[in-house]
Amino acid sequence: MMKNLSIGLSAVALAALLSGCAGGGTTPAATTAPATTAAAASPSAAETTGSTAATSAPAAMSAVTKLMVADSAAGQIVVDDNGMSVYYFTKDTKDSGTSACTDGCLAAWPPVITDSDSPELDGVTGVVGTIDTPDGKKQLTLNGMPLYYFAKDKAAGDILGQGVNSVWYLAAPSGDMITAPAGS
Repeated sequence: MMKNLSIGLSAVALAALLSGCAGGGTTPAATTAPATTAAAASPSAAETTGSTAATSAPAAMSAVTKLMVADSAAGQIVVDDNGMSVYYFTKDTKDSGTSACTDGCLAAWPPVITDSDSPELDGVTGVVGTIDTPDGKKQLTLNGMPLYYFAKDKAAGDILGQGVNSVWYLAAPSGDMITAPAGS
């Protein structure tokens, strides 16, 4: 009985994700995290992952102590102290103090967390700050916009999130959003 209920709930969650696409011509996705009704029904979960392959959040990312510059196929980008690329979400509002990425969106786009109000900067010229996450952590911002990782970026230098659903973009050292496709 429990197995059938679990399969049924998984099917409902997948259907909700597949039908929840909104904005920017997307391809829905499923996450490897256990589906919950709220997360599965959230349009942001389907709209923001950008692929049909399962995703999972990067392995327990430690709090960022440094933002620095790295070269990539998209040009110079901002990375954390482990070389992981950081991204902007165009649905965030500059200087709002909040993130528009919630619920299921966070499984694919974890926030860049810090323990410091002023992490060390190496080559980053944009204005760095923080906002509070709903769970009381500090999310880094660059030029007033929250920063995120992409769960499919598994190694330093990966930029697989660039341009996903035309709403996720890499951060430039100046704090500008890099909207050109990688390699152009």
